[in-house]
Amino acid sequence: MSMMASVAPGIAISETRDAMGRAAALDIAAALRDRLARQDRVRMVFAAAPSQAEMLDALAAERDVDWRRVIAFHMDEYLGLPAHAPERFGVWLTRHFFSRVPLGAAHLIGQELDPDREAARYTALLAEAPIDIVCLGIGVNGHLAFNDPPVADLHDTRQVKIVELDAICRQQQVDDKCFATLGDVPTHAITLTIPRLLDAHQLFCVVPGAAKRAAVEQSLYGPIGAACPASALRTHPRCTLYLDRDSAPLRLSLQAPARA
Repeated sequence: MSMMASVAPGIAISETRDAMGRAAALDIAAALRDRLARQDRVRMVFAAAPSQAEMLDALAAERDVDWRRVIAFHMDEYLGLPAHAPERFGVWLTRHFFSRVPLGAAHLIGQELDPDREAARYTALLAEAPIDIVCLGIGVNGHLAFNDPPVADLHDTRQVKIVELDAICRQQQVDDKCFATLGDVPTHAITLTIPRLLDAHQLFCVVPGAAKRAAVEQSLYGPIGAACPASALRTHPRCTLYLDRDSAPLRLSLQAPARA
């Protein structure tokens, strides 16, 4: 078990998935406006997954956000897919969000054919300045980005790395209708590490659906460690978890616990 310090994340529970997405987008937009009022640029990392669709749709509709001063990244990408394959996370994010707002820049992972060179390139881009905001989810197996149990490293010294995807993670991609069969899902990916994600100033974690309830339960109440990588969210002082009624553990009432 890890000895990492635990804090209580903020928790917002909505009755429906759509309401959850709107609630998260409202808070993310408010954080963006606040930071843009105090600094020239805001640097954000986005997850690419169906779980984020409602939030991204609502965020794209938010008014009075100067997207021209927002620099966007995403947190993981499959290896071995063609550059314009619809299953690629960069393609998904571009369709669902990056193409809908006038971003200052959108840095996609996977531009170099050699995975190690691409990891180094993306590491350098991320390291140019602090990351202000990360919009992420939690996998069915408790993963953050493509940091799967039990090999996720909560103390990784790297910022970006190549990983082999576990079977549960790959099956989730089929269940989410991103791929037709398990054999179609790539076996390897490039991902931001957990320390890289947690180094951001503020985290907004959007997790809808009954399939995620057990992972949310473990993230909030289980040991902090690699068995449930998302448990590391409890070590971050400014993380808010957005749930719907299906993903919220039964022990959570509609009134969320007080923030740490």
